[in-house]
Amino acid sequence: MATATKLEILDAKGKKAGSVELPEAIFGAETNVPLIHQVVTAQLAAARQGTHKVKNRGERSGSGVKPFKQKGTGRARQGSVRMPQHRGGGIVHGPVPRDYAQRTPKKMIAAALIGLLSDRVRGNRLHVVDSFGIEGKPSTKSAREFLAAVAPGTRVLVVVTREDELTALSVRNLQNVHVLFQDQLNAYDVVVSDDLVFTKAAFDAFVAGRTAKEETK
Repeated sequence: MATATKLEILDAKGKKAGSVELPEAIFGAETNVPLIHQVVTAQLAAARQGTHKVKNRGERSGSGVKPFKQKGTGRARQGSVRMPQHRGGGIVHGPVPRDYAQRTPKKMIAAALIGLLSDRVRGNRLHVVDSFGIEGKPSTKSAREFLAAVAPGTRVLVVVTREDELTALSVRNLQNVHVLFQDQLNAYDVVVSDDLVFTKAAFDAFVAGRTAKEETK
């Protein structure tokens, strides 16, 4: 049976407000760097539009008439001004629309994310907070001050639930701070962040979802 360690929960003032268990299956896994590289590369490749396009010789506009006679000019023979060596001619071996997506098994994607989360736990870079203490209306200033005390890293990833719109609106305009819902958590956003800050509700929802997936395997 998988064991669990504990992590302190911080309140809106940055003080201890309890603890949560970190299941070994999710936060105690080995970090496989080559696997993470493969998954992140595939994720970035899938984000490419692939709409680049150049015109080849047959698609360029221009006369198809031979620019000058074959012999007697002392120049190299030419058949068309649309040939690649002419200005405005077609492009040879240029990019064409394509799909850059790479097939990545779901188990590999899950293993990469779990390995990264485990690495952040070992480096004391994963934090769980009871809440940001913001009430009434969004406050970017309050969110900035709170994160400065909780997460010392330069780039911070904040994970909230879909119902926590107030926190999401408060942090989304902060420089070097990215906010995600717990069901959007992915390897790329974790690997480019120094610190991860979960709200307690988002942490519980994420762990419950991952545990359910592990049990169905």
